[in-house]
Amino acid sequence: MSVVIDTNVVISALLFGGPPGKLRLLWQNGKIEPVFSKEILDEYLKVLTYPRFSLSEIEIDLILKHELLPYFKVVDIPATDNPEAKKKPIIEADPDDDKFLLCALADKCRYIISGDKHLLELKVYENIEIITPATFLFNLKL
Repeated sequence: MSVVIDTNVVISALLFGGPPGKLRLLWQNGKIEPVFSKEILDEYLKVLTYPRFSLSEIEIDLILKHELLPYFKVVDIPATDNPEAKKKPIIEADPDDDKFLLCALADKCRYIISGDKHLLELKVYENIEIITPATFLFNLKL
């Protein structure tokens, strides 16, 4: 099952555990296939450099090479030829979140797993359910 996992959930899964940590086990065991675009990966890596996490470049490189790249599928987001589509964000309150929706659309994902209020407020976008890690795990009966 392909899913998009937003940044806060991936970082929590990698560094803190809890329900997001259970997602990590699911992707490591091949039960889910997380997908990301280059833009999403760039955001993951940027957040991992935040001083509050105290991660060295070597640790971030290890996370990338051992925790993300072996399990996550890279998705190309098709460029739109419509100039109007580029101007109007899907999530007007936080256009930066659109990358998660576009990635999920590009790979025909069923879920976006998120803790972000702007994404969660949508609930569903183009038949993609946007749910918390706890709800996702509950739906899987874990």
